[in-house]
Amino acid sequence: MSRLPGDPSALRWVLFTIGFRLPPENREWVRHELTDYGWRGRTVRRLLVVMIPVCAGLFFLPGPLWLRIAVPAFAMIASVGTIAMSADDVRAARLKQHDLEVPDDPDLGRPTH
Repeated sequence: MSRLPGDPSALRWVLFTIGFRLPPENREWVRHELTDYGWRGRTVRRLLVVMIPVCAGLFFLPGPLWLRIAVPAFAMIASVGTIAMSADDVRAARLKQHDLEVPDDPDLGRPTH
């Protein structure tokens, strides 16, 4: 895929992934990232970038092998499930954070927060 105008650098992408606000020159990229086709998948992918190192750290805590596997697996499953259930609200918050309009989604059956 070709780069979009306003694509952030790798460092800014990581900062965006962990919740920081990007500067105005990245505004169109943020709009694309949070509203265009595939935004849910990109939201889960950003979560994985944060959770994989956390889960790797959990794996190296002391304990029996089954526990060192179960705890990171539970953390990953719980975080992906939570973000999948609340993706619309996360998207709305991120759009508001960047002073962008939140799209009206009639499929929700309720207004986006």
